[in-house]
Amino acid sequence: MPRQIRFNAFDMNCVAHQSSGMWRHPDDQSWRYKDLHYWTELAKLLERGRFDGIFIADVLGTYDVYGGSNEAAIRHGAQVPVNDPVLLISAMALVTDHLGFGVTAGTAYEHPYPFARRMSTLDHLTNGRVGWNVVTGYLPSAARNMGQEDQLEHDARYDHADEYLEVLYKLWEGSWEDDAVIRDRESGVFTDPSKVHEIGHHGKHFTVPGIHLSEPSLQRTPVIYQAGASSRGIDFAAGNAEAIFVASSTKAGLKATVTKIRDALEKAGRSRYSARIYTLLTIITDETSEKATDKYQDYLSYASEEGALVFMSGWMGIDLSQYDLDEPIGNVKSNAIQSVVANYQEANADGSEWKVRDIARLAAIGGLGPFIVGSGSEIADTLQEWVEETDVDGFNLAYAITPGTFEDVVTYVIPELQARGAYPKEYVEGTLRNKLHGRGGRLPDEHKGANYRVRSA
Repeated sequence: MPRQIRFNAFDMNCVAHQSSGMWRHPDDQSWRYKDLHYWTELAKLLERGRFDGIFIADVLGTYDVYGGSNEAAIRHGAQVPVNDPVLLISAMALVTDHLGFGVTAGTAYEHPYPFARRMSTLDHLTNGRVGWNVVTGYLPSAARNMGQEDQLEHDARYDHADEYLEVLYKLWEGSWEDDAVIRDRESGVFTDPSKVHEIGHHGKHFTVPGIHLSEPSLQRTPVIYQAGASSRGIDFAAGNAEAIFVASSTKAGLKATVTKIRDALEKAGRSRYSARIYTLLTIITDETSEKATDKYQDYLSYASEEGALVFMSGWMGIDLSQYDLDEPIGNVKSNAIQSVVANYQEANADGSEWKVRDIARLAAIGGLGPFIVGSGSEIADTLQEWVEETDVDGFNLAYAITPGTFEDVVTYVIPELQARGAYPKEYVEGTLRNKLHGRGGRLPDEHKGANYRVRSA
């Protein structure tokens, strides 16, 4: 049997999430992000395609590295305006039965105590289908708007996040016993107080003495998602994450990253496959290769090079507006940007010198992840090659246009994979955690969060 391929949809409560300028395309519906029907229709489409879930990104600031201001970001709709992702979930859950929901929320600017209740509420309302994408923050503009001069230093953000997770695990796993709620009409006791415990947390960053406000949900702890490629980020993911998002433009680079993550999981005392790994990808497809290529050229005609450079400047921390579009990439003074471009150059057949314009062109559709173009059969071939050669579990699919890109995947790619036995035809029953790992709804014993679990007397 071929290895099963998994899909996750990547979106954001904004216009043209990763593909700058594509909101201008006549078939793009991302401008409907304010319309709840857009999200419920998308959820039903993804469930029809047996996607594991929809991962909704978020930022709490603007991209203001390019040109030293957020003017270009605002002009191009580069993840601004952007609305809250959490408020979308209950509506999408109502119209689906299996689709999972990954919600992005940062550890830097909200106290863990109210956040714990918010996630427990979602886990109740979705019947255990919610996950949390843990981010420590990367936009300085967000820090300034939260009353800080700048973000914490990179590794210090993860130290802070470690304690944040500790508080949450204590609340979710250690405050209420499974049988605390008895609903005894005769005695008039709804909850047995002896089975609800204060967590008594007193740490460097947080003091939380009391109980969790929510009774246990199906998963207790939502599925933990994480996307961090640094050594510290991988260590954090190895201890906490059950689904990990990565991005690499080459198979060699992806294989190295996946191996590093699986080694880290094992070092943390977990199974090498205790976290599903999804790599960022945009698929442009149609019924034939020629039609797919025409579609790509059409999309490219709407893409914004400046908008792409706004994103790249923010992601890499270097102001690309100071360079001419025809400037050789070797002149860009940033180790980070050069490492990203080196990955792309590895896949460049003619070996020609890359320019700043090439970065803009590559990032204009799909952002930091690569894109592939072809018929459903050709796309299926490529996906199977990547999975077999890199050991990645699946793909976090960004869009060129929405919902068109996802509709094309459901129409042309998924039936081809299913015919090959490489994609599920039905969902596994149960919670999101069980659908991903097949080991029940609660955290497995090997997960660090399970150490905070309270046992019923």
